[in-house]
Amino acid sequence: MNETDVMSKVVAILTPYAKDGDALARIGPGTHILDDLKVNSARLVDVVLAFEDEFGIEIADDDVDEVNTVGDAVRLIAAKLT
Repeated sequence: MNETDVMSKVVAILTPYAKDGDALARIGPGTHILDDLKVNSARLVDVVLAFEDEFGIEIADDDVDEVNTVGDAVRLIAAKLT
């Protein structure tokens, strides 16, 4: 699976959690998940679980701490898929 495919799935997973529709409409690798999309930090756990389920991977707590932007999530997931 290439990064474009991962990006599409990441955006689909984030969509129901995003509180800022304008930011969602302009989403890209530099979009900050908490600050731009206004994903509630408590909901971030649900997002991470959805990533794990969708991609069949495990994401360590330390890795989650490094994910701030959509691009960070895509890179982390793509790395775990290789």
